[in-house]
Amino acid sequence: MSRRRRFRPRVWLWAMVGGWLGFALGPYVWMLFTSIKPTRELYRFPVQYFPHHPTLRAYGLLLRTTPFPEFMAHSLVVAASTVLATLLLALPAAFSLSRHRFRGKKAILSILVSVQFFPSVLLVLSLFPILRALDLLNTLVGLVVVYTAFVTPFSVWLLKGFFDGIPTEVDEAALVDGCSEVRALRHVLMPILVPGVVAAATYIFIFSWNEFLFALTFTSSNQARTLPIGLDSFIGNFLIRWNLLTAGGVISAVPIFLFFLLVQRRLISGLAAGAVKG
Repeated sequence: MSRRRRFRPRVWLWAMVGGWLGFALGPYVWMLFTSIKPTRELYRFPVQYFPHHPTLRAYGLLLRTTPFPEFMAHSLVVAASTVLATLLLALPAAFSLSRHRFRGKKAILSILVSVQFFPSVLLVLSLFPILRALDLLNTLVGLVVVYTAFVTPFSVWLLKGFFDGIPTEVDEAALVDGCSEVRALRHVLMPILVPGVVAAATYIFIFSWNEFLFALTFTSSNQARTLPIGLDSFIGNFLIRWNLLTAGGVISAVPIFLFFLLVQRRLISGLAAGAVKG
């Protein structure tokens, strides 16, 4: 095969990768460009794709004149609390489903998977009176409770798959050495399970950070509203504040980006392990 013929498949491959990257990253680049455009360039016709006079004025207005920093703090608290609460519930449950045999185990696993097929809007009707009875409406605690209840089933199912990938001889050896099941889980299995925990935590964090429906329904004031609701407030009936909306979108993407940088290696190894077991 000639060198030219071998080079052609690579050209098509790079063209496909470049097209996919442009399709995936294009909206984010457009959002960044829009956020640094001066107001007079936002509504210019024909459309001006690149800012001729870039400015950070929208970011200053966003942070000084709007409750956006408060919304962001609420999202960080809710997301971090949901990750912690869900893992505390999901890890023991996944361990029990992986290591113990009992009647109804298959039915429980089927239920954990099947509940993910129900639309979120159906849960609003049942959760609203419960939160109202518990006086948790318009509170961050209420959002954490709802998010934890929603993501725990899938997190249990996900972590169980990682527990199944660890040989039972590992924790049996710990039990022979005198460890209880709790100590074996904490000191022996957890270091091995770190990639799986990171994968589950990533799913939980992203869901809690981006969730819109529950936050819109169960909060009614700025004291408990999160980022998605805060960004939605920039969309009015007659005017969309594109500069503030896109600046808020750029800032809200930063924590997700930093989170992925911190857990990238663990996340990739966890996803690879899950793919091998699958």
